[in-house]
Amino acid sequence: MLEELDIRNLGPIREATIAPAAGMTAITGETGAGKSMLLSAIRLVSGGAAESSRVSAGADEAWAQAIFALSDDAVASEHSGDTNDAGSGDADSGFTGAAAAVAKAHDAGVDPEDGELFLSRTVRASGRSRAVLGGKSVPRSVLGAIAGELVTIHGQTDQLKIAASSRQREFLDRVAGDEAELAAYRKAWDALAAMDERLERLRSQESSARQQADYLRESIDRINRIDPQPGEDEELKARRERIENAADIAQGVGSALGALDASQVDVDAADGASAVELINHAVTSLRAIRVGGTFAEQADRLESINADLGDVVFALSQELGDEGSVEDLDQINGRIHELGDLTRRWGPTLADVLAWRDKAAFDLEDLDASPEKVAELESERQTLYDAALAAADVLSAARVAAAADLGARVTGELGSLAMLGASLEVRVTPRDKADDPLGPYGRDDIAFLFTPFEGSPQLPMGKSASGGELSRLMLALELVAADTRGGADQTFIFDEVDAGVGGKAAVELGKRLARLARSAQVIVVTHLAQVASWADAQFVVTKEPPDADDDDLGVVTTIAEVNGETRVHEIARMLSGSESEASLDHARELLKESVL
Repeated sequence: MLEELDIRNLGPIREATIAPAAGMTAITGETGAGKSMLLSAIRLVSGGAAESSRVSAGADEAWAQAIFALSDDAVASEHSGDTNDAGSGDADSGFTGAAAAVAKAHDAGVDPEDGELFLSRTVRASGRSRAVLGGKSVPRSVLGAIAGELVTIHGQTDQLKIAASSRQREFLDRVAGDEAELAAYRKAWDALAAMDERLERLRSQESSARQQADYLRESIDRINRIDPQPGEDEELKARRERIENAADIAQGVGSALGALDASQVDVDAADGASAVELINHAVTSLRAIRVGGTFAEQADRLESINADLGDVVFALSQELGDEGSVEDLDQINGRIHELGDLTRRWGPTLADVLAWRDKAAFDLEDLDASPEKVAELESERQTLYDAALAAADVLSAARVAAAADLGARVTGELGSLAMLGASLEVRVTPRDKADDPLGPYGRDDIAFLFTPFEGSPQLPMGKSASGGELSRLMLALELVAADTRGGADQTFIFDEVDAGVGGKAAVELGKRLARLARSAQVIVVTHLAQVASWADAQFVVTKEPPDADDDDLGVVTTIAEVNGETRVHEIARMLSGSESEASLDHARELLKESVL
């Protein structure tokens, strides 16, 4: 709810602070006192257009700030919104009202402080305006998005928003409570939209896309023909190195074997006794000593060494004559060249080449817009379309039922709001199936059609009612919505709602505003005592002449809350324009009776 509204140097208001009640607040005062400046302040912090002409005479800038107190549930949504990411705060986040405002503020980098959000706007007499959210400068559109979730102004200019079919659909869905049906439809619609996008991509392939498909196909074929194996190039390079150094390997291995074990090579080439023979001789000599102890231990060690030497000799003997031929070298070089060409194009390793081939094969499925592939996807698309259409029918049924109830109940309320003979029809019309009837929010065209008096033609809302009639119509709509779905977690501001109303109808108007205030915060700008008397708090806007020292500043407007006898006097003034004893008694009686 709106906890506090601060205003500085806005029009005739030099300085004012208003702390509206949680229920109903009435703003009263004589005509021309400056009550409209309060709405101007709200519009400013809601991202409305900034006009330098609104800055008070002699001031450099005007400033307005709105402080909104948030429910614990709305603040808690800040953390659950993070898991939704976006969208948290966007239109699809699933949040509404204060929870949506918190999500959008979080997206802008600002979180509530002690359960409050601060929205402010500065308008300079010369220069640009500045929008601030929680102490951080933001685009004014951010203030508009956040305030739009927290405040609804029902004034002559503001109510034109409800003329938009999208707003009417949102209102009907809110009353219908069709969140589950809408969510099911949106899931089916998203799947269908994704398939349509894929089909469109396939059907609209141009030359570049076909060339890309040809390139992928040829590349995959080339890789498959060569058939590389992971690590194969490194193994081949090792083999090539052995063949290129075959002579050195043969000479080195032969000499080593001759030194280790002369029996492994040509005896004539052996140069003296080998290491194995010498160690065997040493072992024999040590074993010949009949004294035990260290001699036997050393003989054991030498035999162990000789066993290791035997393993070395065996391993080296396997390397003799295994270097390959010149023909083998040519084949190896050719294979290395083929593999190197693959890694240069799609590497750097053969494993990367194989991974690229597998991904290319997947991409080729979408790029290859063959008739068979298109036909397959079109069949899948039909299945998805049928599912979306069925979900849309379920959603439509919920809307049709809610529309009939909403129209009838609003029409009933209008009779008590000085609008006898007025009626509202909420029409839900399926789109023509000859065209594609589905859209992001179903298959329905929704229209709020208003008849201001009996015999009048039925016209769309916004084109068939005066400002006061439209305000009362919106009050009736909000009342039915609150009765059906509970609190709206919003602040409703009504202006001109009492235009053309008086007598008993004025009492009924005030009573209904108070009824709405049970589930939402209501602020009403009114000149009727029968309306103001129902308020939980009342603020009076007064126009005062300037001080003699400040004559150049012009008329100054003050705003003050009235309570007790002070409020009785204001109600009496509103009733009769005087504060006679009779009017004061009438005011006290009116205040006493204005209780739900």
